[in-house]
Amino acid sequence: MARVSGHFVETTTLGESVQSFVPESLPPQNPPVDQSCYVKQNLMAEHSLAQLSGVTALAPSIDWLLYGAIRKEALLTSLIEGTQATLTDLFNEEAGLDITNNEDIEEVTNYMKAFKYVRENLKSVSGLPISIRLLCDSHQLLLNGVRGAGKQPGELRKSQNWIGGTKPKNAVFVPPPPEKITELLGQLEKFIHSNDSQLPPLVKIALIHAQFETIHPFLDGNGRIGRLLIAALMEHYELLPEPLLYLSAHLKEHQSEYYRLLNGVRAEGNWEAWISFFLEGVVDAANKAKQNIIDIAEQIAKDKKILLHYEGVNSSCIRLFEILPIMPRFTIERVKTELGVSFPTANAAVKSLNELGIIKEMSGRTRNRSFSYEAYIQLISQ
Repeated sequence: MARVSGHFVETTTLGESVQSFVPESLPPQNPPVDQSCYVKQNLMAEHSLAQLSGVTALAPSIDWLLYGAIRKEALLTSLIEGTQATLTDLFNEEAGLDITNNEDIEEVTNYMKAFKYVRENLKSVSGLPISIRLLCDSHQLLLNGVRGAGKQPGELRKSQNWIGGTKPKNAVFVPPPPEKITELLGQLEKFIHSNDSQLPPLVKIALIHAQFETIHPFLDGNGRIGRLLIAALMEHYELLPEPLLYLSAHLKEHQSEYYRLLNGVRAEGNWEAWISFFLEGVVDAANKAKQNIIDIAEQIAKDKKILLHYEGVNSSCIRLFEILPIMPRFTIERVKTELGVSFPTANAAVKSLNELGIIKEMSGRTRNRSFSYEAYIQLISQ
């Protein structure tokens, strides 16, 4: 049985009359979502997330894992939107080293600022819940000073937008008119916080993400805010204690299918195919993140063993090694600052780890040298 997922209203933009799509509120009705399409996959996805949470004990510090996971998600969600930055670029920027694609890196770091802001609010008793206001505030941080800065950062759009095509008439999809946005987001917010739904949390997240992308409430940055919402909801529904899942890797790898299935929801009401794809992505991303944590933990344990068997090991060497997973590219000056030691002490610690092969000198210079925890960077970049 076909499902009506919304209706069209006529609107005018750029002097052209177009049919914009207004989605029905969630959950889908007439008929409801077929449970047989997701029950087995949802159990697999929840099990994969539980396993991912379980392997965090392998790492001495959750901050080590979060450092890489958050940056990886920030990079990948930005890559979907066309940025050309790499993780090494991001690490170099944080180390104060020269980079060429400053604007792309700023977009990635803006995403991290927006995500940090959302997490801080959700963890604080006095913070904002997942809401229109929280999304607008994070959107303002996302577009601050980068491409899209002139497209009303932090504000719901006041004009008609479209997706694909060179003009509204040949667009792939025309979202709801601006006067419908507040009402539609209000309905979505109500669904997020509803307790009467029989749908499992992961299925709810799949529905919410697709609905947000259909509403397309901002003039720019909708994709990144929509994927940030996925990560926030994972914590909100207590599916993951920490944001260690970088789902954007799966969405980037299957980008055309990702967009095709979102359009299938709008055109045919095919929520089942979208939910199946989303749950498949959660399983894939969770399993890859789990294996990545295991590989990183093994590498760090191996390198620590080498360091502790080194005759010249001292407290500065150990302290430097312990911050390498959150400082994978660095200069001696940065080590001096981070450890709070003299330049000669910092230089000696770096020299020891370099001689042991744990870190590598990257600049090829005799002064103002830069170093890299290369084995770790290679693992995290997979």
